[in-house]
Amino acid sequence: MEISSASNLCLHLISCAFQRCRLSQQLCRISAVLKSLSPSILQISISDTGIGSCLEEFQDLNCSSIIDAEFWDGILSVKTTAICDDEIYHYHLNLRKNISNSRTLTRLPSNPKNGLKFSGTEVYLCISESIDVLVSEINHFFQKIMILNIPNIAIELVTEREDIPGSRCENVFLANKSNPGPLSTSNVECLKSGLEDYVLRHGNSLTQKCNTCFATSERLKVGSGIACSTENHKSSGLMMEVVVIISELESKCPCFRECSSKTEVLYFKDFTPCSNSHSTLNVLSTIDWQSYGLTLENVVDQGVCVLEWGDSPSHSQIDMVLHCYHKQYPMHKTQPEQHLIKKAVTAALNNLKETHPGILRSAHALKICSHAPDLARSIAGLILSSNDPDFQGECFSLLGLESREIGANAVEDCIQEKIVSVIEMNDRKPRQRNVVAPSLFEDDCDQDSNYQDKEYEEGEDGFIYLD
Repeated sequence: MEISSASNLCLHLISCAFQRCRLSQQLCRISAVLKSLSPSILQISISDTGIGSCLEEFQDLNCSSIIDAEFWDGILSVKTTAICDDEIYHYHLNLRKNISNSRTLTRLPSNPKNGLKFSGTEVYLCISESIDVLVSEINHFFQKIMILNIPNIAIELVTEREDIPGSRCENVFLANKSNPGPLSTSNVECLKSGLEDYVLRHGNSLTQKCNTCFATSERLKVGSGIACSTENHKSSGLMMEVVVIISELESKCPCFRECSSKTEVLYFKDFTPCSNSHSTLNVLSTIDWQSYGLTLENVVDQGVCVLEWGDSPSHSQIDMVLHCYHKQYPMHKTQPEQHLIKKAVTAALNNLKETHPGILRSAHALKICSHAPDLARSIAGLILSSNDPDFQGECFSLLGLESREIGANAVEDCIQEKIVSVIEMNDRKPRQRNVVAPSLFEDDCDQDSNYQDKEYEEGEDGFIYLD
């Protein structure tokens, strides 16, 4: 892995600590301590109470650019211990040498644990960097990583300037403090809760939920989807989890975002926020958005992926997060995650459509629904104008109407509701099962969409789709 800056190195080390804590499945703490020895010399300690490090995570780091620029001497000091170890092991790792060559790993005298049972890792280094620049980037990193909402990890950031007495400052980050979940909560459920909190705070621009826009939780419509690759001796397996939220806002709300026609796609890889690749953007552009009543006009790379909609739901904002991670750590080689993105996003949209009837109707379903009032009015007229009381009684019984409810408006509304319900039921069915009324629920773009599906499913024999 190539590290292009001192800040990227620190964020990578924090990400490794996060992985170790996640795998411990116990309450854990990550501490990032930054001590400024001078305006340009920074002492950094990143420690965690997760599982011990196997040191493999440091071996493939390519830090030549920051070493050559003399931002860092290439030395990592590592202390680590596993729960079953009797000692705390000390190492010096010299990353100045190329990855292809054997890197110098020096084992230093270890310390006994005196019968105590604990695990953890501390990585220490000294770099040439401004503390203000690094603190800003780490704070932003921690705010984003909170979207993952992993319940067993607390994070603290400690800063201190040696030349300024009393300058020590501590900042603590906790996953979803207002509604913490149990440690057994699945990753995708944590992701749903984390994205909800992110949306309720208008994308981290607020410190707490915006009660003006979100007086009730019914304002949020949430859907999730999962796809995974098979796990074998050559591959550690790959998980792709997607959460989509549609938030309904009043147009008069002072916080109403004018950019409701755009969706920023948040992307995490192995529990680390990162930018979307061009191949990811391409996959997102091939999804059949029209099946969900959306018209994708453009996919823009603005440092983050932004989807621009031609006709997004009125007074609604669509938010989306993708998280791809390996089931095992350290990671082993897997197939590219692009194969799973389309499946997981489609599963999330289908889940949203299934659990919240009336939203994400396809373009064809919307067109048919527009004729439902006229059709209901005509059918109601035929029933009410009949002179056959037995026929009327049977119709009212089928509609579930009692005699006191019988009236033109009641009959018409009931028929329209049932028509729309049937349209939505057919609209939620997979395309290949829509054989009852193909002319109503299949369109001319099906062949193009199926062609794109085949194009992105080539070589996916080893994949499993979880609905």
